Amino acid sequence: MADKIATRQAYGEALVELGKEYDNLVVMDADLSGSTKTAMFAKEFPERFFNMGIAEQNMYGAAAGLALSGKVVCASTFAMFATGRAFEIVRNSIGYTGANVKVCASHAGITVGEDGASHQTFEDIALMRTIPGMTVVNPSDAVATKKLLRQIVEMDGPCYFRVGRAAVPVFYREDDEITLGKGNLIREGKDATIIATGIMVSKAYEAAEALAAEGIDARVIDIHTIKPIDEEIIIKAASETGAIVTAEEHSVIGGLGDAVAQVVVKNCPCRMAMVGQLDTFGESGKPDQLLEKYHMTAADIAEAVRKVL
Repeated sequence: MADKIATRQAYGEALVELGKEYDNLVVMDADLSGSTKTAMFAKEFPERFFNMGIAEQNMYGAAAGLALSGKVVCASTFAMFATGRAFEIVRNSIGYTGANVKVCASHAGITVGEDGASHQTFEDIALMRTIPGMTVVNPSDAVATKKLLRQIVEMDGPCYFRVGRAAVPVFYREDDEITLGKGNLIREGKDATIIATGIMVSKAYEAAEALAAEGIDARVIDIHTIKPIDEEIIIKAASETGAIVTAEEHSVIGGLGDAVAQVVVKNCPCRMAMVGQLDTFGESGKPDQLLEKYHMTAADIAEAVRKVL
């Protein structure tokens, strides 16, 4: 693993790169462009950037209109406001119409840190998964963010794209293949499988390395596309290792854990455990301290593997 970079930073940089290639790409923000990093695009392409103010419902309604007029729209705000405050508009104006809008939400999960419980959304993936036709993507690092953002801009249809506030390890190499809808095998293993998403992928790998020292051989899979989910890689893991632990910076209700469990129970039932937010709100604090308090560290993942074994 190399330096730490926030996935929101990679998102901002990728928008500028894509803006140079696609003159129909429009970016919108709800008065948070400094935080979501869309300010980079605004500086480079001011005529294609719209600051809609603190009016998220209006922003996503306007985004749908632009998309239905032939534009590709990346519309950003914090995940809490994109999926919570604007849910009805995202569902009806974007999801129902199949508008080519990418709901690119930042500051998701407990690592929002000091902003506290009101801004730490653990429900966003669950909400977006329920919208018919909505692709849901949660990249693990800066490299994955740039590669997957390009693919969702080039695809037709609505997408929820989740990025974070805190800097996280750069896990992938530039030449690694990362494909929308396909999970990535990060580490081989035969005793158990850790399936992770977002910032928890690097922690899953750390957990697997720690378990290896104890003689436990854990497979690690990155599920960056939660919907549509890669059923094939999950079924293979369940059948070959017989035990799965999911890890996500999201509620264990309705997120990656539930998505994986649905695949497993229908195709290849096995022992499972879930690491994530356990039906609680968060609180203000340093991101690393919050991850420890709410049991979302590499050590917690390793312990969950021991228990399922």
